[in-house]
Amino acid sequence: MHGNVWEWCQDWYGDYHSNLIEDPTGPETGEECVVRGGGWFYLAGYCRSALRGHWAPSLRSGWLGFRLARGP
Repeated sequence: MHGNVWEWCQDWYGDYHSNLIEDPTGPETGEECVVRGGGWFYLAGYCRSALRGHWAPSLRSGWLGFRLARGP
């Protein structure tokens, strides 16, 4: 389900390592969090999970949310 809202991710925003690794996590600390997925407020080309943006954790908006995931 892409394109509903931008989704907050657990990672801090920063450059990825130059090595190819599966599921990179980004830096340990930072000032902005990663968001993914685009949203209804943006063009269709932005509505994909591979799109990676970043905003301050204090930002609140109607086009920004999060997804709950239940672990095993």
